[in-house]
Amino acid sequence: MKRRQHFDIRLPCAAFVALIIIGAPFSAIAQQPNQANLATITPNYKEADIRQIVEAVGEITNRTFIIDPRVSGQKVTMLSSTPMTPDVFYEAFLSILDVHQLAAVTTGDITKIIPNATARQYAGPIGTGAADGPDDIVTQVLQVKNVGATQLVPILRPLVPQYGHLVAHPGSNMLIISDRAANVGRMASIIRRIDQASDEEIEVIALLHASASEVVRVMTALTQQPRADGAPVTTSLVADARTNSVLLGGDKSDRLRLRALIAHLDTPLEDGGDTQVRYLRYADAEELATKLQQHVATQATAAGAGAAATPQDPVSVWADTQTNAIVVNAPPKTMRSLMAIVDKLDIRRAQVLVEAIIVEVLEDKSAELGVTWAVEGGSSDDPIAVTNFPSFGPGVVQLAGAIDTGAADGSLIGEGVTIGVGRITDSGVSFAAILRALQGDANTNIISTPTILTTDNEEASLNVGQEVPFVSGQYTNTGTGAGAVNPFTTVQRESVGVKLTITPQINEGNSLLLDISQEISNIASSSTGAVDLITNQRIIETTVIVDDGNIIVLGGLIEDTIRETDQRVPILGSIPILGNLFRSRDTQKVKTNLLVFIRPQILRDASSAALYTNEKYNYIRGIQMGDQGTGVPLMPNAERPILPELNESDFPSPVEGEQSE
Repeated sequence: MKRRQHFDIRLPCAAFVALIIIGAPFSAIAQQPNQANLATITPNYKEADIRQIVEAVGEITNRTFIIDPRVSGQKVTMLSSTPMTPDVFYEAFLSILDVHQLAAVTTGDITKIIPNATARQYAGPIGTGAADGPDDIVTQVLQVKNVGATQLVPILRPLVPQYGHLVAHPGSNMLIISDRAANVGRMASIIRRIDQASDEEIEVIALLHASASEVVRVMTALTQQPRADGAPVTTSLVADARTNSVLLGGDKSDRLRLRALIAHLDTPLEDGGDTQVRYLRYADAEELATKLQQHVATQATAAGAGAAATPQDPVSVWADTQTNAIVVNAPPKTMRSLMAIVDKLDIRRAQVLVEAIIVEVLEDKSAELGVTWAVEGGSSDDPIAVTNFPSFGPGVVQLAGAIDTGAADGSLIGEGVTIGVGRITDSGVSFAAILRALQGDANTNIISTPTILTTDNEEASLNVGQEVPFVSGQYTNTGTGAGAVNPFTTVQRESVGVKLTITPQINEGNSLLLDISQEISNIASSSTGAVDLITNQRIIETTVIVDDGNIIVLGGLIEDTIRETDQRVPILGSIPILGNLFRSRDTQKVKTNLLVFIRPQILRDASSAALYTNEKYNYIRGIQMGDQGTGVPLMPNAERPILPELNESDFPSPVEGEQSE
């Protein structure tokens, strides 16, 4: 039973005597003007014996104390500058006992002062509500409803001091705690927080689109990861293949999080079902379907090589050439893999514009000066050639006649100045002589720029030339009486001109790898001894790397040729000045400069291709506009054909998303 003693200003004389005897004076005992019959105390103890403190508290609070014989010798110091009521002073006294490992156990009107180690063996208040203060020793019995009481003992044991007591009763699932009232109240609050009703349930989530086993596999790999706080994983997932459902167990918060993830995974494919029709924009459907089918077959073979391989779902890919589409039938996982491949392959490929620049500068100079003599004796038919005779025939008559006949057909007398003298008689010596002088200069400057546009990694070929006939054979059937019958000649035609074959490959960045074959051929002038036409041919086959828009030289020919011919009569041709009448000289000098350049340009989108096309279109149209009215003025009212003018609408901007990747 709790007792309180109030003091007025007239304290009993015995109280003052007791205070003086124990040597623990109070600094002030005064009456509060606003609280009748209520005294305040300001204690001041220095190294006072614990027994004397007990006696003073008993006098002030009117309590009866029994001191255990083991309680002796403790020196107490208590200093306070704040006035205390008797009840507050008694609570401070209990705190002093707690500091000195002592306890006050109240039974009825008697309070025992005993050591802490034996305090739990004495009868004390049941519950914290019956304690006089927070430092009273009490015993509390707590009912645990949702958690096993024995499971809480190892958790709460470190919170109970050594002199306290904590034990579980498994039969009634209760906890018994004996300790000071403040600590017992703290333990009860902790137990109430732990003893919460479990929200672990089993949910059945039916799936509409995804496979239950696949979802469980993914979610299990996600949830079974060790937690950062070291707590055990409490969630569980099981797949029911028959109903395509997922059984989900665990705490409410965990189940809510996993249910949201499962709902996100259980979404239909964009086109629905296990079959999709994919319309291609740039790739060839038939070629792509064959490659995808090979990819699926390779993956199935690799999966079947394992010891624990599972049966693979059938996958089919076929192409519809009329709509340029592929039809894919596959399970969701394989479908996503194949569609990802199609997304990477069905892109707009960049185009490459290749301009070949062929430059040929040819300089041909020739000079000829000489006299041709022929002498024929009167008694002999054999001519005597002095200089360059065989080119004119077997005799003096033919040499002399060259003056007349050569002027008509040009077969005997060439270009330049030709002067002939001679005498032909039936008896005596006949002679003939031709003086020839010739000088020629020829310059050739050819620039050819064949241009070709192709797609990345696609071969393109350009051929600009003529089909030239060449005699390849002759046949004559000689009859017995009528001579030649049914003669014919076979002719083979060969292409002569410019040929360009190229395969570009765009590398990382703006560089290109070009596989080039360049051929240049033309008809050459006839050469002595040739039975037919002669063609000059220049071929370059190479592989080069060049940056976008740069010019690089592929190769070429730089040639300087000189041919000199000097024919003379022995001894006579060496005579100074006069010897020129008995000699023939011919000099020819040819200098050839041929180089082939290449310039590629990458056209990555439709706007780049339209820009280049517009440039070339306007270039040709400008030439036609410049030629208007410059023709032969026989039809003054007639206009030449001309390309129409282009508008911006003829080259629309590319659709968003169609740029090459």
